[in-house]
Amino acid sequence: METIERIKKQIAENPILLYMKGSPKLPSCGFSSQAAQVVMSCGEKFAYVDILQNPEIRAELPKYANWPTFPQLWIDGELIGGCDIMVEMFQKGELQPLVKETADKYRTEEPEA
Repeated sequence: METIERIKKQIAENPILLYMKGSPKLPSCGFSSQAAQVVMSCGEKFAYVDILQNPEIRAELPKYANWPTFPQLWIDGELIGGCDIMVEMFQKGELQPLVKETADKYRTEEPEA
């Protein structure tokens, strides 16, 4: 699969997706650490892609997203931004409802009887 197709598939299949260096539990840079903390603080599950383990994504995603740096947060198929934007949105109380609403929208619950 072409790298851009993989990126599109990841974004389509994961309503809340963080492209970062390392993992949320073991981030490999300060910005990725901060970004993961902010998203985890929203209290919903999210997917992540370690770009250090995926050099082709690291090379192609900035072109696809038209965003040069990592981390990158994607919610419901839209690029939200990088670390500074995420922290600012979190501090303003804008990120939490966005993450929650998106998680709720994609949550698969049993229909009530």
